Amino acid sequence: MRALSLVSGLLMSLCLAAGCGRPSGEPGAAAPPAIAVIPKGTTHSFWKAVHAGAEKAGRELGAEVIWQGPHKEDDRQMQIQVVQNFISRRVAAIVLAPLDDQALVPPVQAAVNRGIPVVIIDSGLNGDAYRSFVATDNARGGRLCAERLCTLLNGTGKVVMLRYQEGSASTARREAGFLEGMAACGTDIELISTDQYAGATIEKAFQAAQNLLNRFAEIDGIFCPNESSTQGMLRALQTAGRAGDVYFVGFDANETLLKAVRDGEIHGLALQDPFRMGYLGVITAARVLKGEPVAPRIDTGVILLTPDTIDTPAIRALLNPPPAPDA
Repeated sequence: MRALSLVSGLLMSLCLAAGCGRPSGEPGAAAPPAIAVIPKGTTHSFWKAVHAGAEKAGRELGAEVIWQGPHKEDDRQMQIQVVQNFISRRVAAIVLAPLDDQALVPPVQAAVNRGIPVVIIDSGLNGDAYRSFVATDNARGGRLCAERLCTLLNGTGKVVMLRYQEGSASTARREAGFLEGMAACGTDIELISTDQYAGATIEKAFQAAQNLLNRFAEIDGIFCPNESSTQGMLRALQTAGRAGDVYFVGFDANETLLKAVRDGEIHGLALQDPFRMGYLGVITAARVLKGEPVAPRIDTGVILLTPDTIDTPAIRALLNPPPAPDA
């Protein structure tokens, strides 16, 4: 009953914020409040889970969730345009995963200047106009990967890190956390390459990974900080006939990466909770519209998947969120 009362109160406040005055279906009834959710991209499995979580929150709140983002995660101009379009449409609130921590600052400020509150999810922004940041503790995720690799290597070996792309705050934090963790691992670990970038697509990551594998004949351990870089590196290792011979730890999961874990080609994956991230992003935006205080930072959790834990209940729950609606 208490939960029902809280939801009812939130629905009423959202309705007032959107100017509702008549029951749905009556002539002149106002539409439910529109909350725009703008991902970095729309192709990765991660974003499909974020979408599903956002839609679940929208259904619970009686709010309209509008999902739109660039196709690829390196299309800064398209994401800026999407934000600008939603400002013009006067949506009630925006939930944004900025693909560039600097380039999206002016559009976010423009939204706030027009009275549209913004909640940031997934990846940070170099500004303070947003109301809350709902995301993984990415530095901790990077450290978990370093600890796993350090254990596998027994504190010695040559290690490569393939970065994601410049301007992505979330993966930069993972990379920094990984380097911190490896520094604590021991003096016999040699980081032989940490300055190469995978780019936003699997194909670009595959090419960058091939270059690294061709450059370094001796590699004992590899870390990649997101889904596309991990999958591109996996493909390069498989093409070179080195999959399973090098300890490999990555970030995020999809069917291809999970199969590689079972096949002994990937030895650890840091898992986020994208469904929860999308859900709490929309819930937090709704609370802002209601005038409720919200935490400036909301941690959505991170856990390490290994071949020994892939079938545990906690991992299965993360890997099998409800499906997103058809885009």
